[in-house]
Amino acid sequence: IYKTSRLVSNLTGMFVQPNKAIVGANAFAHESGIHQDGVLKHKLTYEIMDAQSIGLNDNQIVLGKHSGRNAFRTRLKELGYELGEQELNRAFLRFKDVADKKKEVTDWDIESIANDEAQQAPEHFHLELVQVSCGDKSRPTATVTIRTPSGEELMDAAIGTGPVDAIYKAINRVVDIPNELIEYTVQSVTAGIDAMGEVTIRVRHEDKVFSGHAANTDIVVASAHAYMNALNRLYAAMQGSGSIHPQRDTPVAASI
Repeated sequence: IYKTSRLVSNLTGMFVQPNKAIVGANAFAHESGIHQDGVLKHKLTYEIMDAQSIGLNDNQIVLGKHSGRNAFRTRLKELGYELGEQELNRAFLRFKDVADKKKEVTDWDIESIANDEAQQAPEHFHLELVQVSCGDKSRPTATVTIRTPSGEELMDAAIGTGPVDAIYKAINRVVDIPNELIEYTVQSVTAGIDAMGEVTIRVRHEDKVFSGHAANTDIVVASAHAYMNALNRLYAAMQGSGSIHPQRDTPVAASI
């Protein structure tokens, strides 16, 4: 019946309303957390018929701001990710934050969040706040608040050639670990104005190179977290923890 409905729609030019029973786009789509959890446990909880009986491959779990932990965990498994409980909790909080900013969270967004959590270094320094002021008639200024390994919260500000440069200078004033930024790259995870951006950086300390990675709908925030990620790896190596090893990559010149 679904294929027949699509054929009639194409021939007549009449659009099938998304909320149309059985053949509408939303007929077998679930976004509410309680609905998703119920359908994942037993489809007949909220579906009076099987989606395959009308010609669809399966129902659709739409991940958005109303989705719950079970739906998020299930989608991660479908994408091939097995996160520990703590990593899952952090990833779910990141997912909810992204879902508040986007109407629908894509699989690419979820993969980016999962990869970001999997690559996290031990968080010796934690970025509590980052705030930037910039424009064509003002000098870029950044303010950061960082919790140190001793638990102390320190705040500092700096001026830079751009918002990212200002953030990195402010972070360096607090962390105070000598390093040289040798690579900075940004790429879009998905299309659209609300796309997530992934930032990857590399910093050099003496003869060793450390990488950092972060993703966010705000590339300035992602840049800050990627830098903190790299500095935490550097700090762990300096402390001789042995849990994080530097990447011995060929340095690449970069500018921000």
